[in-house]
Amino acid sequence: MKLSIVILNYNVRYFLELCLRSVEAATSQIDSEIIVVDNNSQDDSCEMVKALFPNVILIENKENFGFSKGNNIGVAQAKGAYVCILNPDTVVAEDTFIKLFKFAEKKEKLGLIGCKLINGAGVFLPESKRNIPYISAAIKKLFGSSTDYYANHLEEHETGKIDVLVGAFMLLKRDIYNAIEGFDEDYFMYGEDIDISYRILKAGYQNYYIGETTIIHFKGESTLRDKNYAKRFYGAMQIFYKKHFKKNVLFDMLVWLGLKLVYIFRGEPINPDKNVSKYVLISNAEHEKLKAALPKEVVLKQDLDQVSRHSEIVFDANAFSFKSIIEMIEANKDKHITFKILPKNSNFVLGSDNTISRGEVILIE
Repeated sequence: MKLSIVILNYNVRYFLELCLRSVEAATSQIDSEIIVVDNNSQDDSCEMVKALFPNVILIENKENFGFSKGNNIGVAQAKGAYVCILNPDTVVAEDTFIKLFKFAEKKEKLGLIGCKLINGAGVFLPESKRNIPYISAAIKKLFGSSTDYYANHLEEHETGKIDVLVGAFMLLKRDIYNAIEGFDEDYFMYGEDIDISYRILKAGYQNYYIGETTIIHFKGESTLRDKNYAKRFYGAMQIFYKKHFKKNVLFDMLVWLGLKLVYIFRGEPINPDKNVSKYVLISNAEHEKLKAALPKEVVLKQDLDQVSRHSEIVFDANAFSFKSIIEMIEANKDKHITFKILPKNSNFVLGSDNTISRGEVILIE
């Protein structure tokens, strides 16, 4: 078998369904398997997978084991020569894996491969490619400067060597994953992708960022004004430094001070007023039930020409490929329009307008 895709899920039933629709389309010509590991979700994620995706291997954990252990459980069941770690709130293009395999077959000492991630508004997510977070870079990031933290030697559309990839999407050979014993389970959430990237580099392999294919990650890197994110992220960084570098008292003190400041000066996440004037359904069908579910006027179009500001675009995945939807979102970012996707054979639309909130789901009755 060529590929095993491991998706760790926790309470994101509708995003998981969209993700699985896109993964099925992307693996239709690849000898592959899809493994969903559910970390004791309280929604109906597991029931949905059983009903709609009977060929998916479903592992139902009885407690939330966190990111590292959950993914390790999934990879332990994998049979593919390659493993892809994939977040459930992502959408992959039909040719994503084909492009990555074409690149991989030309490389020796290949470690992790990642690709370009955009959020639901089409904006590039800089965590797609990062540097090793040495003390100085982490301290700068703590106080608002991310220049040294991200891999800025590559443009977002370029391809090349980098140090650290994001856990939302990473592809590697399964034997390498097993040789380094997978994710370090000392990390519950955040930091585990940095740790595995660094350990793969130390083992003599090279990690790569491929800017030639794009996927959507609806929830991008959270803002530091979120106190829980700040606490978890810098707690993970402390584990990383204690494990790989000498103890740094100055860093510990600055982290403590920075977290206190985050608690004092934090603001609530900003969800901009979208001021949606109308919905534009990009489709070749009317979808009367969808029109009835949306709160404003719905206009049917087959392309994005002359779409007015403050419109919300609903892409019909029954009519368009995921790749074309991703391309249209990316090409129309920053135009004061927002986006949602109607998955194929599904009764909901979803999308996200920023990196702070995971997004909105609208059910179609």
